[in-house]
Amino acid sequence: MKYIQKAGLGVFIAALFAFISVLFLGNYEVTDAGLAQLSPQIKESHREMFLEELAQLKGRKFDSKFSFLGAVSSVIQLTNERVKQQYGLSEETIEGFIAAAVKGDDRSQRVSQQSYDQAVALVGDNMRETVLAYTNWLVGQSAGSEAELRQKVSDALTGAINGYAGNFSVSEYDAQDYLFSMAKIMAGGIYWENQFLFFLLIIVAGTVGALVWIFPAFFDGLPGIKHNGIYHQSATSRGLVGILAGIFLVGFYILLYFKHAYIAEWISLADPVSGFLRNGAAADRWFMYGFLYTISILVMGIRMFAKYRHSNYHKIRTASVIFFQTAFAFLIPQVLHNLNLPEQDLKNMWPLDYSFFFDYRLNTFTSTQTGIWMMVWGIILLAIGVPVLTYFFGKRWYCSWVCGCGGLAETLGDPYRQLSSKKLVSWQIERYLIHGVLVFVVAMTGMVLYTYFTGQSTILGFNSYSVRGMYGFAIGSIFAGVIGTGFYPLMGNRVWCRFGCPLAAYLGIVQRFKSRFRITTNGGQCISCGNCSTYCEMGIDVRAYAQRGQNIVRSSCVGCGVCAAVCPRGVLALENGDNDNSSRMSEVLY
Repeated sequence: MKYIQKAGLGVFIAALFAFISVLFLGNYEVTDAGLAQLSPQIKESHREMFLEELAQLKGRKFDSKFSFLGAVSSVIQLTNERVKQQYGLSEETIEGFIAAAVKGDDRSQRVSQQSYDQAVALVGDNMRETVLAYTNWLVGQSAGSEAELRQKVSDALTGAINGYAGNFSVSEYDAQDYLFSMAKIMAGGIYWENQFLFFLLIIVAGTVGALVWIFPAFFDGLPGIKHNGIYHQSATSRGLVGILAGIFLVGFYILLYFKHAYIAEWISLADPVSGFLRNGAAADRWFMYGFLYTISILVMGIRMFAKYRHSNYHKIRTASVIFFQTAFAFLIPQVLHNLNLPEQDLKNMWPLDYSFFFDYRLNTFTSTQTGIWMMVWGIILLAIGVPVLTYFFGKRWYCSWVCGCGGLAETLGDPYRQLSSKKLVSWQIERYLIHGVLVFVVAMTGMVLYTYFTGQSTILGFNSYSVRGMYGFAIGSIFAGVIGTGFYPLMGNRVWCRFGCPLAAYLGIVQRFKSRFRITTNGGQCISCGNCSTYCEMGIDVRAYAQRGQNIVRSSCVGCGVCAAVCPRGVLALENGDNDNSSRMSEVLY
């Protein structure tokens, strides 16, 4: 069995090496055929200028994707400079506008209506409407000095120029999409000429290798948890292998969120699956991510079946997270896509799905009867499903049985669960952070809805679009993705669930104060081995509760049940009953 396991590990490592290597196997050249294929993907507002600048790269061959994408990025900058020159204002017009605006009738440092009208008259017809929209608030504005007033007018006019040019320039979001398209269209080399072969060598072979590595665990002596030097293995004790795994995951998420053109090969690896499920469409980064996410939960879920084969609870729980991820999070959205319906993960809900109430999502929902049903379902799940189900079953019904984030943590992250800190200071940080994120998402959503219904984007001096962008970047990308998953090998498998997930905070509040779920203890049988605390992924010192014979009703507990599964004395039990703090010791002593 050891040889089988080593063979499977070898195949997986070879597939992983190939997975990383394909990023460096391409060569790139801008051709007329490539430009023709790219043209329909470029926005009409800047298509002509961008293609003209890009055509200057024809004839150059790039052996490195990094140098190629760097050259294209320079082309994008040149395009935007041309846009500013063509759609901006001349220096003479800008200076004239400022001079006219600050020249009030009474010679005071104030912009009068008359001086403002004279300034606007200097602007050409093509930009006048934009200048009015950005600068009309200047009327009546005053300052302590002429220089200060000139600066105020200059800043407003700069905003107008940038706002107008922005309609024609290449945004950062557009730039990443163009770079990604070009990294595929203009690419050649062994990988791009043999994509399906690499799909077999990387995705299929890697999956098979991982399963072969897992297979012997089903026959590894008696069922039950075995420590097997978990704190002495480099991969599971913050050793070199673990650190390298963390660096890889962090890098993957940074590239996925912010620089996906640099992983075009990884994204295109999912093309065969995307073509099958999405009527021939090529994979985008989110399809690739969902596909790898699902494969990871499936493969590592099978490992869970082997590791916890002595526990029916864990076998059923693992089957549940595999089912909900595969069906609800991955396959059903593809079916909805093919039917031109909103691609909604029906098990996901606000505030974890923080964009649920964004304007574009609401417009999509309300455009079809099916979309309206999805919106109503999401609201019912949030307002009724959470408190009712949490009252009867605790937050485990979602966090450990349904949630995709929890599913990845319980499967892919299981080897790192012992790394979660049990220190009191960690618990204190956890409470402030996770409830702070909940307050943030509630405030942000309130602002977004206010803007949606009133059309006013500024509330109490804050711009709702800026606030939601800040949340998406800081929480949705960095916290949930880069840190939440990338730090598995460093801080344990529930970093996001423990410190950042606003839905976990909402569920935890209900569980702490109004739920029948708790983990009961029989302190009279506890031998203080510490297995329960070691394996608690949420950083709870379970042993301390068990020694006191005190039930565990912490709001952070996700009810995974591993503490009960690793207890050699049967001290712990997951139960639904009256939410008191009595223990099971009375059943033994009296």
